[in-house]
Amino acid sequence: MKNKRVLFGTDGVRDVANRGGMTPEMALRLGRAFILFLAERGVPRPRIVLGRDTRRSGMMLEGALSAGMTSAGAEVLSAGVIPTPGVSYAVQHLAADGGAVISASHNPAEYNGIKFLDRDGCKLSDESELAIEEYLGDNLTDDWRPTGASIGEIRQMPHLVHSYVEHLASLLPHAEAIPMKIAFDCAHGAAGAVMPALLERIGSKWPLIGADPDGLNINEGVGVIHMRHLGNYVTECSCDMGFAFDGDADRALMADSGGRLIDGDIAIWVLARWLSRKEMLGSGVVVTVMSNMALEEHLGREGIKVFRCPVGDRYVLEAMRCSRARLGGEQSGHIIADAFTRTGDGLCTALILLNALKDLGEDVDTLVDRFGRYPQRLSNLALAPGCRLDMERVGEIAEEVQREMGGRGRVFVRPSGTEPLLRILVEAREEPLVDEVSERLITRLKAYC
Repeated sequence: MKNKRVLFGTDGVRDVANRGGMTPEMALRLGRAFILFLAERGVPRPRIVLGRDTRRSGMMLEGALSAGMTSAGAEVLSAGVIPTPGVSYAVQHLAADGGAVISASHNPAEYNGIKFLDRDGCKLSDESELAIEEYLGDNLTDDWRPTGASIGEIRQMPHLVHSYVEHLASLLPHAEAIPMKIAFDCAHGAAGAVMPALLERIGSKWPLIGADPDGLNINEGVGVIHMRHLGNYVTECSCDMGFAFDGDADRALMADSGGRLIDGDIAIWVLARWLSRKEMLGSGVVVTVMSNMALEEHLGREGIKVFRCPVGDRYVLEAMRCSRARLGGEQSGHIIADAFTRTGDGLCTALILLNALKDLGEDVDTLVDRFGRYPQRLSNLALAPGCRLDMERVGEIAEEVQREMGGRGRVFVRPSGTEPLLRILVEAREEPLVDEVSERLITRLKAYC
């Protein structure tokens, strides 16, 4: 049986900052372990691009992580506050050996996290993260200490944000040809370090909200987990549509002029048709098990093949590589179009989607109605502290309930990668069936858990 990761979740290491798994001491050890991992794979003095979001704890952890990496001989290129995809872009642009991001994405300000990128700007594989965990328990991690000129160094490189802005601006060369008023919600996060300069660069006066971080307000009532805020702004300020990002700007969701949510499934539906016309789609589209069945039906009618994979943008990218698909993403707004980005990039998604809407002549306000999603219910079942689930038994319970649906829908249960929760999805054509099956499944799982 394969060893399982303990420290790393679906998006790096994450916890309440200065507690548990996300202390400065842990950040230092993670930094050393990452560099030792690279050194033993033939990169003795790696160059690592480092970025963070706007959390107060970010600078504390940046100092510790940088110390850990330089104490193992790395050259750290510090970009400051920058979106996760900005770090990915910089790794590729500079031909660096990897990247590190300090962020807890959509989580509240008291959380923080660390995730690592490979030399292609992509998130590390499960196997690589497991290897780094194993280095944490290896005496060599502490004993291996370069001295003198072999000690690493830190270089402050704030201009990397500008380079990323220039890259994004190249994706929307004719912003003036888009006759819409579009709002952008930066979630008081890393997108706020980019969007003002980007709008100036493309010559647009589109409004920004959630762009006043104070270190403690990231994701607070704004961004992708509070879409009502964007929806209300769009309707009250007579915008044609809006985009919202999460704390590290690696995903985006939208609202139409009526304030209705346009999620990642609808964005993929539009982008797939656009990329297909441009012959940039490859073999098809990768979506996760959470994507709505309506997406598969729509793309099927266009002759576009759909591949499903587990939840997590790293698994989307892995499945894209295996299937040779060139577009993939999640309902939650992580979207990878490999002609433009190597990782989920909310800012890139927004810009290329504007191109796609224009080129296809789409009416944004009818997208939700025309998509006609199957009713879904996503529930979270909190787990008791220290609970050790047998996911094989959880899967058996889910399969039993799905069989009872008689082919009229589907059920999916998975553990959260960042919180002590079970994520429970029920989908069917009829909403009453969704509600009834959700309650039944939750009751059975509660009895087991």
